[in-house]
Amino acid sequence: MFETAPFRVYPPTVKPCPIVASIPHSGLVIPDGIINALNATYQNFLPHQDWHLDKFYDGLPNLGITVLVAAYSRYVVDLNRAAKAPFLGSFWQAAVPRQTAYNKPLYRITPSRQTIQDRITQVYQPYHQALERLLQETVDQFGYAYLLDLHSFAGPIQDQVCLGNGNGQTCSDVLISTVDSAFSSQGYQVARNHVFNGGYITRHYGAMPGVESLQIEFRYHNYLNHDQLEQDDIPDWDVPEFHQAKQNVQPVFNHIVTMLSDNA
Repeated sequence: MFETAPFRVYPPTVKPCPIVASIPHSGLVIPDGIINALNATYQNFLPHQDWHLDKFYDGLPNLGITVLVAAYSRYVVDLNRAAKAPFLGSFWQAAVPRQTAYNKPLYRITPSRQTIQDRITQVYQPYHQALERLLQETVDQFGYAYLLDLHSFAGPIQDQVCLGNGNGQTCSDVLISTVDSAFSSQGYQVARNHVFNGGYITRHYGAMPGVESLQIEFRYHNYLNHDQLEQDDIPDWDVPEFHQAKQNVQPVFNHIVTMLSDNA
């Protein structure tokens, strides 16, 4: 069923810096066997995914950042949830969501225990093994590593950028303040630990020796066409809003790399 590799690693194209970026929710691959088990409403479109962040952040390796990108949709298995029982359940808590983010039932045929386990072993575990390896390699090289877990969002939250570090538990004030000031300097309104205070990836790897982690949430409306966001269809990435935002964010990450490399 899982013919596509579960992730891709994009190594630095210049001198490496001690930053690893994880993009766990931009993947859109869903095997046919899973699509066919969904309710008809969701066989062509699934909401609340991190649209096109793989393309939005594809310049990060040119700054020395190592980037790990998931291939499969979060509806196959959510990499930002703990792989623990119950594996099938709430969109906001379980590794395999039974409902959408809006609590609408996904399946006409409930996934079997074996198919859920296959998602864990063939998609979830390889991604986390790769992320742990990349972080350990960075710690071994620099003595420390910064993990930026990159996401996007919509909904009633009006903040433009949301930073989460488990209410101060997963990284130092240096890291969160550096990222805050970098976005703020480009005119973005930034909130800290408001609604998004760090998911499983941020909290799990923030406890890894030598690693500081931070979740960065970027609002859909910052980089996607607003009219398309009102439609039940995947928004386009090749639009002026996307290209302008991508240009705006480049100096943000230039600043982050410079400051973290100098201050660590």
